[in-house]
Amino acid sequence: MTQIVTFTPNPAIDASTSVERIMPVAKLRCSPLRRDPGGGGINVARVVKRFGGDVRAIFPYGGATGQLLRQLIEREAIATITSEIAEETREDFSVHEDSTDKQYRFVLPGPTLSESEWRTCLDTLAAVEDHPAFLVASGSLPRGIPNDLYARAGRIAKAWKAKFALDTSGPPLAATLEEGVYLVKPNLRELSALVGQVLDGEAAWVRAGKKLVERGQAEIVALTLGHRGALLVARDVVLRAEPLPIAPVSAVGAGDSFLGAMVFSLAAGSSLERAFRYGIAAASSALLNPGTELCLPQDAHRLSADVVIRRL
Repeated sequence: MTQIVTFTPNPAIDASTSVERIMPVAKLRCSPLRRDPGGGGINVARVVKRFGGDVRAIFPYGGATGQLLRQLIEREAIATITSEIAEETREDFSVHEDSTDKQYRFVLPGPTLSESEWRTCLDTLAAVEDHPAFLVASGSLPRGIPNDLYARAGRIAKAWKAKFALDTSGPPLAATLEEGVYLVKPNLRELSALVGQVLDGEAAWVRAGKKLVERGQAEIVALTLGHRGALLVARDVVLRAEPLPIAPVSAVGAGDSFLGAMVFSLAAGSSLERAFRYGIAAASSALLNPGTELCLPQDAHRLSADVVIRRL
């Protein structure tokens, strides 16, 4: 049985480069361009594969960039199930400014999917015969797709008796939580927007997480806090992890590395606390690498020993 399936309706190619200084008008001589397969669920699949997990990635693709995306994923030996769309798969890019050590991230608009295309995408997911233990739906939704697409994916997971993990934002996040999920991984901005208020401190973070659990919207809330670490809320436990002292090379993909390592650990039978520890270690590992290199297992294993978790 496939342990983990990821679902990415809005995949991308993530391009990255660096330049000494960003300025207008002048020609900026950049370092060689790096391209990685991207989009939330695809990044999660890459992380799970690196840790040795059994994973399959489901996504639509279109045009020349879509073909390149498939090639980049095949290069990482990840099993895929795809559906073709008419418009081009999107491409995002980031530029590191060497003189200031700042990173600039540019997100281009993705394709618009017709109703038949997004329904085919969902049907492709529903048709998976080898039902997984976990379904991970992650990333933004492309234009043309209804906000409840992930909620529909959640119903498929329930029919499979699979645990459903979610990482998205805005109306798709709210719509899917009405259906209920096993694990949700918002960042602080996303959780604040969801509850409609500024969450200004640990007590407020815990209250917001507990409300989602008590309402049955999520069994586990894993809140990533950037330079402030992370918080995990479940029915019987609240865990707080402080950040590791790492100077980031790139922040791209840290959240996906967190989710990928955590789901891999849970699928492998780890305790919730151990899975949370590896999520923190993997996110920290991703900060060490350029572009969308994501985490490396050897770094995550090493850093996991340094993660300090306390129960609140």
